[in-house]
Amino acid sequence: MAALFGSPPFVYHPLTRTHHFSSSQTPPPPLPPPTPPSQPQPPTPPLSISSSELLPTASIKGQQQKPIKPATPITTADSTDWIASSLTRRFGLGAGLAWAAFLAVGVVSEQIKTRLEVSQQEANTRDVEKEEEVVLPNGIRYYEMKVGGGSSPKPGDLVVIDLKGSVLGSGEVFVDTFDGEKKPLALVMGSRPYTKGMCEGIESVLRTMKSGGKRRVIIPPNFGFGEKGADLGSGLQIPPSATLEYIVEVDKVSIAPA
Repeated sequence: MAALFGSPPFVYHPLTRTHHFSSSQTPPPPLPPPTPPSQPQPPTPPLSISSSELLPTASIKGQQQKPIKPATPITTADSTDWIASSLTRRFGLGAGLAWAAFLAVGVVSEQIKTRLEVSQQEANTRDVEKEEEVVLPNGIRYYEMKVGGGSSPKPGDLVVIDLKGSVLGSGEVFVDTFDGEKKPLALVMGSRPYTKGMCEGIESVLRTMKSGGKRRVIIPPNFGFGEKGADLGSGLQIPPSATLEYIVEVDKVSIAPA
């Protein structure tokens, strides 16, 4: 065909595309290399904290925490105040005032009763014109100096007495509360031990005395300090088998505190 039409033969050349980059353009960044698969992390060891590092925190907590106060027992006054406040809240101010008046009347009546008893005791107490000897079955002798006008002590009662004791024969005084510088002695009927200078014979005599009464008492050794005597301290000695002479006066008889 080429020979017939007189045209040169057509030769096909593949085109190659050449990329030209200007100086103003930057080539694209290379792709990052593929990351390898993640490997399991080793376990983190537990943190060790010494006891010295924990002490500041514990001390701070101890400082912030307030001490717990022990519960105080409810006294009688607290209980009566609680009753008065409860009555006031429930029934009004009048009920609270009525309760307070009731307590006041009780206190006043008790004071009046005490004064009446004291005045009655003083009225019935009388001196003895002539002292006569009375011998008890246990061998104790006494002389009534003043007849009391109050109540007689019973087992468990608290008895307050003035006492002067001496050794019969020598006259050595080993106890004396009639002196203004010393306080009266107290004993609970039926209880032991006795106060220094007091003996079993004194309690035996008190059973038949009354508040306000006064006696001179002679006590044999078996109701005193016995065959061995006693050391009362401060250089006071009761000799063995000593007969004792006492002056005893009952100041008060009352119920012993619980």
